[in-house]
Amino acid sequence: MLRRLTIIASLALLAACSATSGGKQTELYTNPVIDRDAPDPTVIRAEDGTFYAYATWRDRNIPVYRSTDMVNWEYEGGVFAEGEVPQFVPGAAIWAPDINYIEGQYVLYFSMSVWGGEWDACIGRAVSDSPTGPFRDAKMLFQGKTIGVQNSIDPVVFQEDGRKYLAWGSFHGIYLTELTDDGLELDDPFNRTRIAGSAYEGTYIHKRDGYYYLFASTGSCCEGLKSTYQTVVGRSRSLYGPYVDREGRKMLDNHHEILLSGDDTVKGPGHDSQIITDDQGQDWIFYHGYDVKNPNAGRKMFLERVEWHDGWPTIGVNGHATASGVAPYIAK
Repeated sequence: MLRRLTIIASLALLAACSATSGGKQTELYTNPVIDRDAPDPTVIRAEDGTFYAYATWRDRNIPVYRSTDMVNWEYEGGVFAEGEVPQFVPGAAIWAPDINYIEGQYVLYFSMSVWGGEWDACIGRAVSDSPTGPFRDAKMLFQGKTIGVQNSIDPVVFQEDGRKYLAWGSFHGIYLTELTDDGLELDDPFNRTRIAGSAYEGTYIHKRDGYYYLFASTGSCCEGLKSTYQTVVGRSRSLYGPYVDREGRKMLDNHHEILLSGDDTVKGPGHDSQIITDDQGQDWIFYHGYDVKNPNAGRKMFLERVEWHDGWPTIGVNGHATASGVAPYIAK
C-alpha cells in the first residue's frame, strides 16, 4: 500500500509540474484502458490521427475500438460483416489479430484455431479501405500442417524499405518469412527461418537505432489469477537474428530479458501491441492482463510507457504494471 501511495503522489507531483512547463498535456490515465475482455491487442494510428485497437473475441469475429487519445476507447463493432466471417477451419475461433496499413489499404492478419487442434491452426488476412471495416477478401495464407510448423498462430507483420515480413508461432518456435510487396500473399518461393525457441508466442518486431527488437510472451496466458504470462525481449543487428539478451545468450535457446511480469494488481501481462509513439515522441505499448480486482472479466487491455536505457526497453514500474500515469500527449 505504501508503494502504491508513493507512486500516486509522485504522479500528482509530475502532473503539477507539467502544468507549468509550457502547455504540456497533464491528464492522467488509469489502467485498464479497455475495462473488458480484449486480449492480444493490436493498435494502429489511422491516416486521420485516430487510433484503432483490435483484439481476440469470444465470439467468432474481431472487435474494433476507436480512440482519439489512446486512453478512452469506444467499441465500434466486429470487423467482419455478417455472413463474411472466415471459415477456414471448421469450428475455429479467430485469435490474435495484427493490423497494418499497406499500399493505401488496411490489412488485418489473424489466426484461426481450436484448442487442441495445433496442426490445423492457420493464418489468414483480410483487407478494407476503412480501419473499422468491413474487412473482406479473406484468404488463408497457410496452415501449420502444410508448412510443418505446429500451432501456427499469432501473426505479426514487420515492414522495412518496402518489403513485408511475417513472423508467427506459439511454443513450437517463432518463424519469419517474407510476403509480397502488397502484403497479401506469401513470397514465391516460400522460405521460413526460425528466429526464436519454443518458449514464446505473441511476438512483435520493432526497429530502433540499428537494432531489431523481438518482443514476445512466455508462460501460461489464460488461467486467470494463476496465469504466468510475462512480456520478454531480445535484440539483434539483423532482422533474421540471432536475437540475444544482455549477456549475448540467444532467444533460439529460450534466453531473453523480462520486461513485464505479474504482481498483486495484474496477472499474466503479455501479448503486447505495436509500439505507438505520441506527439511528443514518447513511446507506448498496449498489452492484456487479468485485473486482480475482477479476474472473471477476462484479459483487459492495459497501457504502459516505454522507456529506453542503454539500448534496451523498460516498461512499467520496476517491470510491473502501473495503476495510473501521465497520459500520452496527442496534439489537438
